[in-house]
Amino acid sequence: MAHLIAASYPNISGKLCAEISCGFTATLSRPARRTKLKMIHFEGQFERSESKASCCVVHCCSTSSSSSSAAEEVGFVGSGKFGIDRKGEFKYLVSEFGWKVRSLFRNGDEVRRAAQVQAEAFHEPVFLFNNLFFQFFQAEVLSGLVYKLRNSPPNRYVCLVAEPTLDTSNSQEDLVGVVDVTVSRDRDVLQHLPSEAEEYLYVSGIAVLKSFRRKKVGSILLKGCDMISVEWGFEYLALRAYEDDLGARQLYSSAGYRVVSGDPPWLSTWFGRKRRVLMIKHSKLT
Repeated sequence: MAHLIAASYPNISGKLCAEISCGFTATLSRPARRTKLKMIHFEGQFERSESKASCCVVHCCSTSSSSSSAAEEVGFVGSGKFGIDRKGEFKYLVSEFGWKVRSLFRNGDEVRRAAQVQAEAFHEPVFLFNNLFFQFFQAEVLSGLVYKLRNSPPNRYVCLVAEPTLDTSNSQEDLVGVVDVTVSRDRDVLQHLPSEAEEYLYVSGIAVLKSFRRKKVGSILLKGCDMISVEWGFEYLALRAYEDDLGARQLYSSAGYRVVSGDPPWLSTWFGRKRRVLMIKHSKLT
């Protein structure tokens, strides 16, 4: 078991792999002053993050200790009060189709729930030890989300979540969708924008719980991204989707995104990676 975990997660020590394979609680931590590059694959999108933060703790287990609040474990840049109006009252970015969108509450419990939604959406099942590998994948997703929340200025990154308009007593259904919005300046995208555009909003990690798909949750999340572009003053939004994912592409096209380019053929030919298309939307700042 330990060698299977090590093969899939080379950055995890052998001792930790052995402990996890025996069923012990696992705590993953990044030592201070270590620089680590990692790739997280979200719906045909690759996010590259350089981890320089210290003491990022992620619990990966099914024991009761993982259900305790992690608020004391996570420190974030900024107040986390995006969406607070001048009166100090919380506001939703958009409310439609029976759903409402707001920024993620920066506390441990909700951050974990958001990571779980994304992990469930993007995890690719394996034949052996699927539950164990899912726990590790969820830990990776949580680690990336925590890093972005801790190190991104509040006007450069936001994680949006969707929840039902009507209150529900089921705490497992109070967060049904997640999407990340990041200010970016990738040259591969900027070449398709007017010369005066120096930055744009990159939409990634859009995920909806399986039981709530085809219920307009994805559409309302994309409208939330539009509201962010207005709030922050960005004219262009960009995202990537798999070329053969016609459902996702239809969703994005309906939201105003248009295909402008695709991955070079050699990426799929040499590396066996599914081809992605770049889609861009011109937002009207009104």
